[in-house]
This record gives sequence, structure tokens and C-alpha cells, in this order.
Amino acid sequence: MAISGGAAIRRALEGFDIKVNRFPVGRGQHVLNVLSGEEATAPYVLLAMHGEQDHLLLPPLAEEIAATERFLDALTPQDLHTFVDLPGRVVISLACETGTPQFAQAFLEHGCSAYLGPEGAPFGYASLFVPIFLFYELTEGRSLEEAVERLRRHAQELAMWRLFQ
Repeated sequence: MAISGGAAIRRALEGFDIKVNRFPVGRGQHVLNVLSGEEATAPYVLLAMHGEQDHLLLPPLAEEIAATERFLDALTPQDLHTFVDLPGRVVISLACETGTPQFAQAFLEHGCSAYLGPEGAPFGYASLFVPIFLFYELTEGRSLEEAVERLRRHAQELAMWRLFQ
């Protein structure tokens, strides 16, 4: 039986005794609830979503559900500026092409202390490995900056992750 990426990440992080709150995304409103601070969030918010050219992709919806949604198909940095409220949180995006200054500003200007995302499109299971590697480093007592630097040096495929503070 295959495990979704989010479920696999959760299992791995719980193996480090990290408490994980998982919020599956079935529609855009689920993302808004978490990123607006409406849902209880932890110090680290992990966006295990798909991305493309400076967009966080949202799942396709049936027409009757789509009619009730504020955002369809994708969220842009401009969209995020209208609802993000995550004071002091670190946001880690696994979505392709979201390691941009525009995405970082959408989070940093609304209270986040740091934002991390890939500039390009990670190949294969790189996005699954990133949070596991980072949280291993953090549980070993390294700072976020040190953990990201070690991640970027670990493999060429991981060098595309950019940290903004």
C-alpha cells in the first residue's frame, strides 16, 4: 500500500518524537484556514503541496464546490498577502518553484520568522527527504540556518532550497 507524501513525512517526523498536526488539503479553504492562523499551527508549518511557476497548486474541484471557494486552481504570492497571519512561524514549502522572493515576502511580511522553498522543481523524492533531513538536524541541536546549509550541501538536488529571513 502506498503512503501519501504528507503521511510519510508525518510518520518519519513522529519517529523523532515531533508532534505533527496534519491538515490534508481537499480544497483551497483548507489552506486558508491554516495559513490565516485560524487552525492551531505549530512553530513550523510545512506546505507539502505542488507548485508551478510561483503558484501553489490547489486540487481541482467539482463545479458546485468551486462556486463557494475564494481561490481556485492556485494561490499566488499576491493571494497570500490577503490572508496569511502566522506570527513567529517558520514556513517550509516543498512545492516546486516557490523558493522565490515573492513567496518569501508573502509570509515574512505577515509575521513569519523564516521561509524556505525550492527555486526549481525537485526531482523524485527530494521533497520527501527535505523535511526529514531538516528536522533531524534541528533535533540534533543545529539552528535553522545551519540545518539549511547542511541540507544544501548534502546533494546537488537539494541546493535549490532557499532560506529567507
